[in-house]
Amino acid sequence: MATLPLLAISAGEPAGIGFDIILKSLPHLQDCVVIGDQHAITQRAEQLRLNVTITEHPPTDPQQLHVAHVPACEPVQCGQLNPANAAYVLACLDHALQGTLDGKYAAMVTAPLHKGVINDAGIAFTGHTEYLAQHTGAEVVMLLVAGDLRVALATTHLPLAQVAQAITQPLLISRISILHADLIRKFGIEKPHIAVCGLNPHAGEQGHLGREEIEVIAPAITQLQQQNMHISGPHPADTLFTREHLRGVDAVFAMYHDQGLPVLKHAGFGRAVNTTLGLPLIRTSVDHGTAVDLAGSGNCDAGSLLAAIQLAREQVARHNEAK
Repeated sequence: MATLPLLAISAGEPAGIGFDIILKSLPHLQDCVVIGDQHAITQRAEQLRLNVTITEHPPTDPQQLHVAHVPACEPVQCGQLNPANAAYVLACLDHALQGTLDGKYAAMVTAPLHKGVINDAGIAFTGHTEYLAQHTGAEVVMLLVAGDLRVALATTHLPLAQVAQAITQPLLISRISILHADLIRKFGIEKPHIAVCGLNPHAGEQGHLGREEIEVIAPAITQLQQQNMHISGPHPADTLFTREHLRGVDAVFAMYHDQGLPVLKHAGFGRAVNTTLGLPLIRTSVDHGTAVDLAGSGNCDAGSLLAAIQLAREQVARHNEAK
């Protein structure tokens, strides 16, 4: 018999591999409830030739999958994106979010959704991270974890042309402070060392390749150091991610999405976890997209989902111990 606390898994884009990776993880989901369309999940299980019984209650058998039914707006076609189901995808996310805020669920784990098809439905949407921030009123930080490598972002899904203008001292101070606090609270690191990337090549080359390091990033680091935080930088990003320079570093703080995440995903794609810091709840997610072309084929790896579930469990346990 599964015991509380339950983890809520929002099933994500129904035409993609969200159902597939959930179903492939079945033996490890005894403390989880999947938020999604139970009929579509049953159809996917049949397509994958998996013996699964859908239940509305915590499972008593390893072949049972606990599902909180949220009906799709239109029938789900495996591998066929349908903007008409965008509202369903967000309804699943809302169910998981509200249930976690209310204490019904201990944490939420999110399967991948497709930002493009949600926008095609006329709904402004830039990603899970921004959506959760908007709906909780929290300032958040995206952190990806692959083993001992942790990479947080100053900016997330922002066009590169807008990044330099977005990097301000208040933003850096606020987001590095969130990262520092949650490395302690959620990861149990007593005095974390955060290494901060520069924005420009060679961290600006003493101002010859840009002055953001001198005028914005370094002063923010100095203020944080004065608060007794172990913060270093700004470091050139191209050398910071080497083994020697990462020794003793608990997290890297990168300035933008494609500065930090390619390195992390190279190091651990398929087993890395995306987690949102700063929220009044625990949220973890997979490190990959919807892979619509693989949906229903059985040729997908559930490793990142399993890692996200495990990290959520660890953070729930740490939270409960701290009470």
